Amino acid sequence: MGKSMAVNAGSSTLKFKLFQMPEETEISSGVVERIGLKDSLVLIKYGDGQKFEETLDIESHEQAIQIMLDQLLDLKIIKDYNEITGVGHRVVAGGELFSDSALIDDKVIEQIESLAEYAPLHNPAEAMGIRAFKKLLPDIPSVAVFDTSFHTSMPAVNYMYPLPYEYYEKFGARKYGAHGTSHRYVAHKAAEMLGRPLEDLKLVTLHIGAGASITAIQNGKSYDTSMGFTPLTGVMMATRTGDIDVSLVKYLMEKLNIGMDEMIDILNHKSGLIGVSGVSADMRDVEGVQDKNDRAKLARDMYIERIVRYVGQYIAELDGVDAIVFTAGVGENDFTIRQEVADKLGFFGIKVDPEKNHIRGVQRDLSADDATVKTLLIPTNEELMIVRDIERLKK
Repeated sequence: MGKSMAVNAGSSTLKFKLFQMPEETEISSGVVERIGLKDSLVLIKYGDGQKFEETLDIESHEQAIQIMLDQLLDLKIIKDYNEITGVGHRVVAGGELFSDSALIDDKVIEQIESLAEYAPLHNPAEAMGIRAFKKLLPDIPSVAVFDTSFHTSMPAVNYMYPLPYEYYEKFGARKYGAHGTSHRYVAHKAAEMLGRPLEDLKLVTLHIGAGASITAIQNGKSYDTSMGFTPLTGVMMATRTGDIDVSLVKYLMEKLNIGMDEMIDILNHKSGLIGVSGVSADMRDVEGVQDKNDRAKLARDMYIERIVRYVGQYIAELDGVDAIVFTAGVGENDFTIRQEVADKLGFFGIKVDPEKNHIRGVQRDLSADDATVKTLLIPTNEELMIVRDIERLKK
């Protein structure tokens, strides 16, 4: 018995969820925003719709964590720190060093920091959050859960780039993928829904949110995935291009007279839905004006087409598929996107029942009675996967 906390630390944010274990009941969640800036926000949700909110200046992650822990006490969510029996940290890049989640010690923290080149905006901040928690709660088991670890099972034929091989040997130039914790969670839930061992299934999981990735799963393991060395590649996303010809990047840099850092920023933050539509990075806004805005309609059509392209590719790679799974913000809530993706994949035996599909954010089998491939809607829960890893590894 105890409480486990899932933590996601960014450069200026700290998000958490607290679960009662082993019941896996979420009892609190919260976020600290604008760390290191003025007017930082502390927001904690708990109980039956209760909420604590405060604005103050927070200078560091350590101060943010201390304030958060103190509020958990003041709000009587915990009686003392000893009730927290494990802390799990989301870490973006585990490279080839971590094929599974890991109990955190000084060496693991150093390894996370050493992988900062692969995720410069994430790993340093995540290591900072880990160090701060370890200082304040030194005797509590801490676990690092890597976005990339699920994808370390990919065969070389799928993770290698057709570059000089020495670039992989010297610099680790290969596909690492992302969203692995989400893909792993929904794959296990899909097996439960289908009443079959995960190891016997061929799945294509669609994590479609602001960031989006598609994963082919075989024998319970990631076989291929759409994101690459970084989360920039793959399908079109809210603000990211997805796949693009690198020669076009050079051409545009010369035309715009900009450097690589500015170009990467454009590809990551000013492209995708927002770049094509000129309306918004939010699919809801794009869909709201698509009937009278040709660019908005084009953006949505491109978004769907690239999803279909990857799903079809992965069905071919797997030599068939038992089920496709929709998850994350768009995948869970946009039934029109699900319907159109399924319709375009009908050749494979994928068919959804429009009535079953007319739903948001609820786990359900969406398949039509005559479908030969199942279509599932499974809300993701990365935080639950994190606390399960805490329980598994701290024993």
